[in-house]
Amino acid sequence: MSIKNYQFFYAFDGDRNQPLILFLHGFMGNSYEFDEAIELLKHDFYCLKVDLPGHGNTKVLGSEDYYTMTNTAQGLIDLLDNLKIHQCFLIGYSMGGRLALYLTLYFPQRFPKVVLESASPGLKTVVERQQRIQRDQQIARKLERSIEKNDFIAFLKNWYNQPIFGNIKNHPQFQHLIEIRTQNNPIELAKSLLLMGTGCQPSLWEKLKDNQNDLLLLAGEHDEKFIDINQQMAKLCQYCQLKIVNHAGHNIHFENPNAFVQNLKKFLISNQPFTKKSHNQT
Repeated sequence: MSIKNYQFFYAFDGDRNQPLILFLHGFMGNSYEFDEAIELLKHDFYCLKVDLPGHGNTKVLGSEDYYTMTNTAQGLIDLLDNLKIHQCFLIGYSMGGRLALYLTLYFPQRFPKVVLESASPGLKTVVERQQRIQRDQQIARKLERSIEKNDFIAFLKNWYNQPIFGNIKNHPQFQHLIEIRTQNNPIELAKSLLLMGTGCQPSLWEKLKDNQNDLLLLAGEHDEKFIDINQQMAKLCQYCQLKIVNHAGHNIHFENPNAFVQNLKKFLISNQPFTKKSHNQT
């Protein structure tokens, strides 16, 4: 659907008479990111999946400023308005989780319950952000060069050597994951990284204390970096619950989809608001 500055690619799946969930994928993902989980959810929910700017078949029609988090968030709100969706549940993974948190804090009336999988509020200090921007610039150059050298697959396999991903390369469906990632354009991915990467996004740490919506934070047991980040988030954020998911690293919905879906269903279907912060392992 074309709206101002964007031509969003999206798809619905599930029962249109059930509660709606908006899914936001991670960096280098696309609208197919959550398909295995959606297959387990579609009888109880109506699922909307979207390609974010720089990914899949979505096109940015405006300037490169429209790859940023602030503009992307407004673009998604405009998309929901055009689809006549005034309120829905929200699920975001990694980059999509950072975006989902921004949407939650700036448009709280639209998203009564939110699940953040392996997400963060950005970086706390200017120095950290500057260091991350420099690192992301190096990664962006590697992405751009991967087209010239025709080795995008090699880039992807190296990407998943990062400690946060745990044992993901041993997963029987890892090759399929790589194939889905290759549906993206490395030049567009580089733009996304440079303009909506963790170093570029607005830091949301200070705003966390203002949250009024129920948040479920998910982190994989093999992802020590994001366990620590999410424990810090849970201490600052009202109406927030953290779950550590067994047999998973950063990409929980891929490595342990059953536990991912069980946590979602329990959280989204429950009518009981969080009365205190809690921390559980599943």
